[in-house]
Amino acid sequence: MKIGELSAAAATQIETIRYYEREGLLPAPARTQGNFRSYENAHLERLQFIRYCRGLDMSLDEVRVLLKVKDDPLSDCGDVNVLLDQHIGHVTTRIKELRLLERQLKELRQRCCDERYSQQCGILAGLNEAASKPLVPATDTRHLRSVHGH
Repeated sequence: MKIGELSAAAATQIETIRYYEREGLLPAPARTQGNFRSYENAHLERLQFIRYCRGLDMSLDEVRVLLKVKDDPLSDCGDVNVLLDQHIGHVTTRIKELRLLERQLKELRQRCCDERYSQQCGILAGLNEAASKPLVPATDTRHLRSVHGH
């Protein structure tokens, strides 16, 4: 199948497919005599696996580890267990961060319950107050903040 067909079958943008190829996650396909990429069902299955893992908020590095183990059916899956345990930890931390964010937003929303002039808006005043305070560094942002770039 051509890249457009693979794109449609996997609901994945063509540029993302090419990116995964450049990153070594998806093997380069054979080429036709006209130099078109010719993908097989194995490419589709691998792409679907990658996309599902990304949907679970896994980073490309995590997907690489999973694919490495998956590509060697006789290898030990201990690395997969460790990876998933770590990923669960990242997700748990992110959920806590999101709950805190929700509380902060709800508290901010309570500062202005009706329409006023913007100079009297409690939300804008609260945002301004918070923005003037020194930033507190996040605990561990190596993983979840921008996982879904591709």
